[in-house]
Amino acid sequence: QVQLVDSGGGLVQAGGSLRLSCAASGRTFSRYALGWFRQAPGKEREFVATISQSAGFMYYAGSVDGRFTISRDNAKNTVYLQMNNLKPEDTALYYCAAGTFTGTRVADYDTWGQGTQVTVSS
Repeated sequence: QVQLVDSGGGLVQAGGSLRLSCAASGRTFSRYALGWFRQAPGKEREFVATISQSAGFMYYAGSVDGRFTISRDNAKNTVYLQMNNLKPEDTALYYCAAGTFTGTRVADYDTWGQGTQVTVSS
């Protein structure tokens, strides 16, 4: 089983960009589908993006499609989330997660990072 460590969050102005990273331990990283989720204060955790084991399939939430890009480097055991044209409503704690398929539900993933805070000012 992998362990995940999220990083790369910060404070950015609206319209700016950030790249989140999620580093995994273990030698089975390439066997996992990976996802990014986010949770704003007082709201449920929501799906952002997912990528398949070989990176041949990616899927995004409608609210981020065209602005965010998920990618992975299996040689580095790392998954990324490039976020462009950020909006104040993107402010949340962002989590990476590992699972066996490219699901969109929290329950589809069984290993989670600790989260990294993204704050977008207007």
